[in-house]
Amino acid sequence: MLPYIGAIVLVVLFLSAALRILNEYERGVIFRLGRVIQAKGPGLIILIPIVDKMVKVSMRLVAMDVDPQDVITRDNVSVKVNAVIYFRVIDPIKAIVEVEKYIYAISQLAQTTLRSVCGQAELDELLSAREKINAQLQEILDTHTDPWGIKVATVELKHIDLPQEMQRAMAKQAEAERERRAKVINAEGEFQAADRLAAAARIIDQYPTAIQLRYLQTMREMSAENNTTTVFPLPLDLFRPFIRLAEKGKGD
Repeated sequence: MLPYIGAIVLVVLFLSAALRILNEYERGVIFRLGRVIQAKGPGLIILIPIVDKMVKVSMRLVAMDVDPQDVITRDNVSVKVNAVIYFRVIDPIKAIVEVEKYIYAISQLAQTTLRSVCGQAELDELLSAREKINAQLQEILDTHTDPWGIKVATVELKHIDLPQEMQRAMAKQAEAERERRAKVINAEGEFQAADRLAAAARIIDQYPTAIQLRYLQTMREMSAENNTTTVFPLPLDLFRPFIRLAEKGKGD
């Protein structure tokens, strides 16, 4: 019985050392005596104990947060910028063989690229043209990581931290812009009102009876407000005969 038990134990030890199970999102880079054979997976993987060595690589999309970087823009404004990078491994062999600790390498490359690209842009461009900056960062990182078997899918600027002095200056600028717009709108309103009044004066000059209708409308509006005092405007045409008689009497 002892030989059978020993054989069973050896078989179990062999299988435990030779069998590996990889998930759907994992790949295993197989090294045989130090040389890369191929990348296997997912599923059940059989290795030769002692001879073969496997390194797991995740093929899922990775979201990496880039630490805030101190950047001086092209117009000499000091800001802090951080970003997030989305990338995935497309060639597991290159990701293991071509670079040591590819996640760390991408992190360092992203920090230097972020400082370089943001330093070449002005503050207004950095705040308003984020899509352009994101596309430029993505293109540079993807070009550098392609030999590593890594695809950079997206790069997004997360936050731009401005100094307090710059925030106050921008607030004053925005307030001045709002005041300018308000004055322009007020001036346009006055111009339109004057144009309408001029048109109304021309109509009344052609049709004098229109002023009488306006008097009646004004009286109706005043009486609807329950006022105790009513001002009744009289047209000057009613007094013209008396004015003429007075002038005639003075002439005699």
